[in-house]
Amino acid sequence: MKTRMLRRCGGLLAGLVLAAASATAMAAWPNDKIIRMVVPFAAGGSTDLVARKLAEGLGKNLGANVIVENRPGAGGTVGTDYVARQPADGYTILMGSVSTHGSAPCIYPKLPYDPAKDFTPLAVVATIPNVIVINKDLPAQDLQSFVALARKDPGRYTYASNGPGTSNHLASAAFTSVAGISMTHVPYRGSGPALIDLLGGQVNMMMDVVMTSYPYIKEGKLRALAVTSAQRSAMLPDVPTVAESGYPGFEAIVWFGMFAPANLPPEIASRLEKAIVAVQNGPDMKPYLESTGAQVSSTAGDAFAAMIRNDTAKWCKVVQQAQIRLE
Repeated sequence: MKTRMLRRCGGLLAGLVLAAASATAMAAWPNDKIIRMVVPFAAGGSTDLVARKLAEGLGKNLGANVIVENRPGAGGTVGTDYVARQPADGYTILMGSVSTHGSAPCIYPKLPYDPAKDFTPLAVVATIPNVIVINKDLPAQDLQSFVALARKDPGRYTYASNGPGTSNHLASAAFTSVAGISMTHVPYRGSGPALIDLLGGQVNMMMDVVMTSYPYIKEGKLRALAVTSAQRSAMLPDVPTVAESGYPGFEAIVWFGMFAPANLPPEIASRLEKAIVAVQNGPDMKPYLESTGAQVSSTAGDAFAAMIRNDTAKWCKVVQQAQIRLE
């Protein structure tokens, strides 16, 4: 009896020591260690730009060194899968998007990660509409005239995307379906390299977020035909929506959100979530986002997880209706 009691007390003491050590470690986090923010797309694209601005603010808020690490490939799934396999200790986080968590499950039959089970959703950073842009040398002046061009020569015209299965791939394919036109999909490793080829005339059209296309539209290097939001963008007030251009009900919004690997300790998840929300609503990040046509979001935690489920259902329906297949 005495021996059993001693063992029981010893086990209880060991448990208390481990719990205390764990609590101390969490209280010390980030403990002067580097926090890596993985961006699963190429540098220079919209996800990368938002991530770098957020990383700067998080570093100040948390008193830590937050670095951005680009791991592009396969429509964002390479870098996303990498984060899913990292320790859930708060030192590796992901700037995911509607592409990595909303549309990828609908188009990759063997997706290496589960968007719901393999991640801790922290907070949506921002939402932003796409804009349909074309190379300036094309004769089309509006969406209807571009559709007319594409109808004359089925398969001749091309559209770029951030990669197979990304949101702008699916949105573009969905539009070609409702418009009744046939175009060739040209996937890239992010919007940065895709825009370079669009500017050079190697591809004809792209659905890109307002943020990264706006400078080229303003300079006259790209022509904006329509925005994919339900209302016009404050950045492009003279550009009609796709719905206004003859395709009612069409809408495709992009979101950027922060994730950590699954089973992140609640204390660290809470600190990260609060820090993200504080930064995105702060005097540096919020004006920056709004100046690029984006809107700060208040969605976080469980509400974020529910939003992902709804988005996945929406995009999987689009994939089925448009009969989208990976090349």
